[in-house]
Amino acid sequence: MPIFVRTLLAICGCLVLSLVASDQPVAANDSSESDGLRLARFDIDVTPPLGSEMAYDPVRRVDELTLRCRGIVLQGGEQPIVLCAVDWIGIANESHDAFRQRLAEAAGTTADRVAVHCLHQHDAPRCDFTAEQLLHHYGATDLGSLEGSFAREVLDRLGDAVTRAVQDSQPVTHAGFGVAEVEKVASNRRLLGPDGNVYATRYTTCRDPKLRAEPEGTIDPELSCLVFYQDDAPLACLTYYACHPQSYYRTGVPSPDFPGIARFMRGQDLPETLHVHFNGAGGNLGAGKYNDGSKENRMKLAMRVDDAMERALAEAKRFPVTAKDIGWESVAVALPPAPHLDEQKLRTTLASAQESEFLGAPAELAWLLRCRSGHKVDVSCLAVGDARVLHLPGELFVEYQLAAKKMRPELNVAMAAYGDYGPGYIGTEVAYSQGGYETSQRASKVDKSVEKILMDAIGQLLEAQ
Repeated sequence: MPIFVRTLLAICGCLVLSLVASDQPVAANDSSESDGLRLARFDIDVTPPLGSEMAYDPVRRVDELTLRCRGIVLQGGEQPIVLCAVDWIGIANESHDAFRQRLAEAAGTTADRVAVHCLHQHDAPRCDFTAEQLLHHYGATDLGSLEGSFAREVLDRLGDAVTRAVQDSQPVTHAGFGVAEVEKVASNRRLLGPDGNVYATRYTTCRDPKLRAEPEGTIDPELSCLVFYQDDAPLACLTYYACHPQSYYRTGVPSPDFPGIARFMRGQDLPETLHVHFNGAGGNLGAGKYNDGSKENRMKLAMRVDDAMERALAEAKRFPVTAKDIGWESVAVALPPAPHLDEQKLRTTLASAQESEFLGAPAELAWLLRCRSGHKVDVSCLAVGDARVLHLPGELFVEYQLAAKKMRPELNVAMAAYGDYGPGYIGTEVAYSQGGYETSQRASKVDKSVEKILMDAIGQLLEAQ
């Protein structure tokens, strides 16, 4: 063998060995299959243990159904995209940052390409590391529902689960989008009188037959379904429906409530498919027209949602998809804090209140300080073919979701809300002059000017795609 050939082979061999020995992963974009779309699935139990605090009560018993944190990682042409749904009431402020950052690290991407949303069940934990830190600062020893040790343990398990999942991703050949109407579940909570103001709130449990007799009001009856397939087999089915998810609560038993039960039933029908459900812009919606709090209503509501989930999947129109058909855009927006938030008053409250009196002040001060620090909230949009999924913060009013669909009627638009829980309820501008619980000082931490900011961001994202 000529000496130059032997030298060339030796050099090539050294290069191969150095690549194998390297601790640095080979980027997905360097693969000869860079156009191939892959999907990783993760799912962990996030049910709090006995004795720990949920949003309103300590856990006294754990039943058959657990709370889940599940989602997908889309891998292909650009950096991975992570979509995650959690069966908790809310993840706010620095907690939301921590969840996105941990998922980004595990998936090999950046936090602005991660969407984390809660379903907002009430027999479930809340999480706000910023408010927790404030309580520590003012010497509290009983942090109640803001004690974050369980959430930090969840973060560690979640990171490990996603790291394992991306090593076992599967090729995606097709995607699909389907829609079905949900019957007799959502109704508007805000009942307006002849003067245009709220005269009553029809909460998710409503025992007043007169309020239940009122019309459904403004809702979005559609449940949307985004599906990723390997040939004919659905790998993951993502569903979106706007409604407060409570049938009854304050039981001391963690529960995914009726959306979680519907999701569970879909998993029993199609166990090889990961079913991930997101709550849409349901801040001013609930099941109150159809729910008087009777225990049997939980299953009735769940079966109606399950039926729509099944129909939406059956009607989904499949189309071939590659990594080039996936888009992601994110806009960082500064949400204006509510004018009633007074830093000095909130600090005085925290300094003088008894631990049993800690209610809204830590969360309110946490949000106000975040706003004043220049923090911005990411509003993002996933594009899959002609489907668009918007990701927004807070307990968003359904009018935002309806407006987004109207902006681009030629597209299939869905929305996940309850992202960063820091701002609380986010109403429309007119709603802040109409009264009602959702736009009261107790419930909303943003100013009425928030509508234009978010609508502009939604418009920008839909046009950008």
